[in-house]
Amino acid sequence: MAERTAPGSPRPVLIADTALALLAERGMRGLTHRAVDEAAGLPQGSTSNHARTRLALLEAAVRRLAEREAEVLDPAALPDPAAGREALAAGLALALHRYLTGGYRPLLLSRYELALEATRRPELRAYYDATGARFREPLEALLTAAGSPAPARHTLSVVAWCEGLMFTCAAGPYHATPPTEEDLRRGAAELLAGMLPD
Repeated sequence: MAERTAPGSPRPVLIADTALALLAERGMRGLTHRAVDEAAGLPQGSTSNHARTRLALLEAAVRRLAEREAEVLDPAALPDPAAGREALAAGLALALHRYLTGGYRPLLLSRYELALEATRRPELRAYYDATGARFREPLEALLTAAGSPAPARHTLSVVAWCEGLMFTCAAGPYHATPPTEEDLRRGAAELLAGMLPD
């Protein structure tokens, strides 16, 4: 259940990873303190000691989700914007392809569960949005440095394109046939061509 947790990881990491795995496997209704204890092989009450409320457990899951996504989609790992539009397209394609083909589908499914729950819980919405800013802000800075005349609007377009691809390939009709890295590079290049100067 918590296969992404490295051996010897602290208990809070094990709990959060297990919560994410349960969200992907069973949905929001399947996430309980008791279920996390059982799936993680912990004594009953361990999860409650770490995250006393359901909101605290959800916040721990969101925080861990951001950490794990940073391993794959870190905007700081993208090419220097001075390298040009094609380099940026290649960097986006590499990150997306790694996410779509590297066994991260459960992580995406857990993210969608958390995003939907955040629409019903204002206190979780604020927390979810704050963690998402960790990715949007560097991307906006990258597009600004690459010469975007409207970086905020272009960031929204790039994020929407990436999110749409990930959803379609994780939970939609392309779940069995994700695009190749080259297809993603071409798609990113086409998108960026309408935003950035040559």
